[in-house]
Amino acid sequence: MGQHSDRFHVEISVGDHVVDVRAVGEIDIATVGSFRAALWAAPARPVLRLDLSGVRVFSATAVRTLVAAHLRIRARGGELVLVDPDPVVARVLRVTGLHRVLPVRESATVGAGDLVAV
Repeated sequence: MGQHSDRFHVEISVGDHVVDVRAVGEIDIATVGSFRAALWAAPARPVLRLDLSGVRVFSATAVRTLVAAHLRIRARGGELVLVDPDPVVARVLRVTGLHRVLPVRESATVGAGDLVAV
């Protein structure tokens, strides 16, 4: 399952307890709609892992969408986990303070308790 454009695409993999979302490209005003649609379309599971290793641009609209997704997922009892943010994205997470709100993990295979500072 996924969405694709020239500047941004997303792939979604659904498991019993985890939904893995891999975003690649630029998330800005032109592509945030696809990013939001992918996060909202992900089925409810206890954990949504968002792989940001392929994201090279992460704008203010992307930050707002990430916060909204976090609140939405938390409201239904789930957890949004960020995985392998690109250094540019990691910098945005630090500047905005989101790295203190959302768990950031080094890779999708890291155990639930292994958090990584960004």
